[in-house]
Amino acid sequence: MTTLAPPPNPVQDGRHRAAAPPVSRARRLFLGAPEDPRWARPALWAILLLATALYAWNLSSLTGNTFYDAAVYSGTKSWKAFFFGALDSGSFITVDKPPFALWVMGLSARAFGYGTWQLMLPMVAVGVGSVGLLYRLVKRDFGVVAGTVAALVLTLTPITVAINRDTNPDPILVFLMLLGAAALLKAVRTGRLMPLVWSAVAIGFAFNTKMMQAYVVLPAFFVVYLWAADLSLGRRVRNLAVATAALVVSSAWWMMIVDLIPASSRPYIGGSTDNTVWDLVIGYNGFGRIFGASSSVGSAGNGASFGGSSGLYRMFNDIMGGQISWLIPFAAIALVGGLVLRGRAPRTDARRAALMLWGGWFVLHFLTFSLAEGTFHPYYVTAMAPGIAALAGAGGVMLYKAFREGSAAAWGWVLPAAVAAGAVWAVVLLQRVSGSGTVYTVAELVAALGGALAVTGLLVGRFMKRQKLIGFAALAAIVALLAGPAAYSVSAATTASTNGTNPTAGPSTGGGMGGMGGGGGQRPSGSAPSGTKSGTAPTGSGSSGSSGGQSMGQPPTGTGSTGTGSTGTESGSSSSSSSSSSSESQSGRTAGGMGGGQVSSAMITYLKKHQDDATWLVAVATDQTASSIILESGQPVISMGGWSGSDNAMTLAKLKSLVKSGKLHYIVVSSDGGQGTNTEIATWVKKHGSAVSAYSGLYRLDASDVS
Repeated sequence: MTTLAPPPNPVQDGRHRAAAPPVSRARRLFLGAPEDPRWARPALWAILLLATALYAWNLSSLTGNTFYDAAVYSGTKSWKAFFFGALDSGSFITVDKPPFALWVMGLSARAFGYGTWQLMLPMVAVGVGSVGLLYRLVKRDFGVVAGTVAALVLTLTPITVAINRDTNPDPILVFLMLLGAAALLKAVRTGRLMPLVWSAVAIGFAFNTKMMQAYVVLPAFFVVYLWAADLSLGRRVRNLAVATAALVVSSAWWMMIVDLIPASSRPYIGGSTDNTVWDLVIGYNGFGRIFGASSSVGSAGNGASFGGSSGLYRMFNDIMGGQISWLIPFAAIALVGGLVLRGRAPRTDARRAALMLWGGWFVLHFLTFSLAEGTFHPYYVTAMAPGIAALAGAGGVMLYKAFREGSAAAWGWVLPAAVAAGAVWAVVLLQRVSGSGTVYTVAELVAALGGALAVTGLLVGRFMKRQKLIGFAALAAIVALLAGPAAYSVSAATTASTNGTNPTAGPSTGGGMGGMGGGGGQRPSGSAPSGTKSGTAPTGSGSSGSSGGQSMGQPPTGTGSTGTGSTGTESGSSSSSSSSSSSESQSGRTAGGMGGGQVSSAMITYLKKHQDDATWLVAVATDQTASSIILESGQPVISMGGWSGSDNAMTLAKLKSLVKSGKLHYIVVSSDGGQGTNTEIATWVKKHGSAVSAYSGLYRLDASDVS
């Protein structure tokens, strides 16, 4: 069998170097390959250091998603809760995502104690790891300069900085997808089966991180392998069939185990309509995200968009533009130009295969996120960032080479046009936040002047055949195109506290549900739940809507109220200011009629004092309220209706059983009832329970109250 040999690594100064003697792996790691330019490895280490600084700066002030923080905390108290990804250590209901990201954070918390840096450590690690992995992938096919540019672009992507400073699962998702891409490209180059299988396994683990979002890249993976692998068509199809089987097994194993366990022996599957993971896959986290339906049959709901209206312009609107779109014009031009320049290469050409992969990665995510009509948060698009970064590095170097050498006819002149398009768009984005701060004004000047100098230098250098001038102009282009993203990224890293449930970078631009912008939604400080090892809490400032949330991984102080609203999360709540579609949640009620009420710190103290050996401290309406109480009290709390309050997790028969067995004594219900099954529960609780007069909506039930 003939395998595809790796393309030669381009030498940046145009000269060939003599073959160097073999070097140890350690020396190669720290100093780079002997054939690389001397600046290459120091530049990489500088970028990785920059990424670490941006993602971990002022770690103690970071704000996480309390929904996932509470689930991680519960997993440190119960291996059952750990396995299922339960919100509470009593394992009444799960979060609305599979548990792999919770496992990663949970193992860190079990090893080092529960606290801010313990939960953030894996996120920072995979964020920096993604930068290093992308560098390696792009460098392998396009050279050191391309790899360096790609790594720098990914590091400075604003939404990536914001989400890597958070406890949402997306950083782990991106890292696993990049591992899948690395294995796929190796399978294409070598023709071997096992790298393809490992690629499928990586995507399978990504599926167990965020379900169907992990599959967005699969069409590109299949097409690239089927087109470019150096094997006969029959063997390519056979290998893809084997890899598909590996994908199914690695994706479905947790789901199959959970769905085979009797419902009475496991938590309710949060977000599902029938208490199965399968429904969660195809409904809430599947078609519901695309079509705005909460289940595969198209029922209403899950249409909350925090990134503006769906459509091809979404990535460029006032909300999303500053988060991800800075280099989209340049990347799109570079993709087309790169494919044209490789047009006559053999089918197995490694560079074209890589361009197809990164181009497919970018285009598929762009279309999916732009056209999705279901719940959409800006931080989802961090998954698109590696594609944009890789195209900026790889495609940009290809266009630069064509321009410098005067080859490929008209395509040799595309580079100045791509730089001009990127610089103009950067100025437009920065104009939108004009007056938001000096850093954005400076960035706008750098983008405008640097872009103009870059385009002028490229054209003058080409006409006058001044290669050094072309090189300096290319550097000016990089500075101009990255000035805006850098300003947003620094803002995301240095803001005292960011909205952990719906993080964004840069200044607030308004618009969208929840008034999307960076820096809003801070949480007050507190001390760690009783029984945790960390014992100290980060400090923050401000408030999160009306939710009374808390610093990442830490409980609220209780000075505000919990359960009176929420910052927005995966499930579609508002992040700071409310909109009409979320007003019911913001008022402390839910669709199920079991509103959170006013759950204060004093009430939590009362509940702990009178818990009387019950398994659960209290039952409340929604995950938002439950997670805050879990983190403040350190005790398991029942969320009866899941995130939106509409989950059928609690029935009247189940409630009676829990009360009769002494596992639950206290329930919080709203004062105005509701509809459906939850109204039945609220009515029964008010009829048979004893109201705790000091706390509105709180009732106590004992075994004697159950007939």
